[in-house]
Amino acid sequence: MILLRHGQSEFNVHYAATGRDPGIRDAPLTEAGRHQARIAATRLAGRVDRLIASPYRRALETAGIIAEQLALPLTITALCGEHGLFSCDVGTPASQLAVTWPQWDFSALPEIWWPESGETLRQVQRRAAAFRTLIAGEDDHDAIAIISHWGFIRALTGEELPNCGMVVTTP
Repeated sequence: MILLRHGQSEFNVHYAATGRDPGIRDAPLTEAGRHQARIAATRLAGRVDRLIASPYRRALETAGIIAEQLALPLTITALCGEHGLFSCDVGTPASQLAVTWPQWDFSALPEIWWPESGETLRQVQRRAAAFRTLIAGEDDHDAIAIISHWGFIRALTGEELPNCGMVVTTP
């Protein structure tokens, strides 16, 4: 499976410049982030048959660009969501996501699907282990790209990726 960190978000820009949480909830991608997603789609072409994405807006926007460019199906799961430490990690309710992206199925998500009070590193590692077990049980796990986040990918692999960075790993 290929793990891909979402493209640059508005939160990423402000946090990188100041080192402070700018208070942007469920941050959207910047134009640079959308460009990164288009490049990522080119890099994924012919390597994956489907996508799995976190329900955060920045991951969904990244996945949407890739899914459209490569004509791939998309599954959405909160299991591969972010650590839940910053304002950008407060998500958007599932019913609102379904209105924004009516082409995708959000029915498996609870209305409030993000960690409301943050998570410890141990909790994120347990969620990453559960995700790994879920993917390992799938026949086509080698042909899946997972669009996720810095903290989740780090908990799963130990690697720290830049925006739209990729790492290939086994479930």
